[in-house]
Amino acid sequence: MNGQKQWTSVAVMALLVLTVMAAEGGKAEKQGKKERKSDCGEWQWSVCVANEGDCGLGTREGTRTGTDCKQTIKTQRCKIPCNWKKKFGGECKYDFQAWGECDLATGKKNRTGVLKRALMDATCAATVTATKPCGKIPKTKLQDAKKQKKEGKKRERAQMD
Repeated sequence: MNGQKQWTSVAVMALLVLTVMAAEGGKAEKQGKKERKSDCGEWQWSVCVANEGDCGLGTREGTRTGTDCKQTIKTQRCKIPCNWKKKFGGECKYDFQAWGECDLATGKKNRTGVLKRALMDATCAATVTATKPCGKIPKTKLQDAKKQKKEGKKRERAQMD
């Protein structure tokens, strides 16, 4: 019975040694593969081009250089969000401040946006400025005076009738 216990413990120890050796050997192979990959340059990605229209699903092309690279060009699927401001690049998302006061000289108002997020490898400006026409421009005192004169004339006519 003691002999059986000894053989069992020897078998378990041998199994553990073989498992550790196999794990060490696997790591050495993986490191060798990593070294081969370092001969290749980093992937450089083009901007995402929508399949239809300005936004939605599309593709981008990646290229890299290197003497031992098996693959130097590849295409990847991507998506351009439709609710992003295309004026600032469909791959750049900005946090905008509230609209500023109306500039009466130009009839426009401005606001500034700070880069919040950029899609993969997109080149985006750190800050952007958006402009839009002012809404209803408040009437000046001159316009109000003319309106009062018209109303006065209407009252006079109504009294005569």
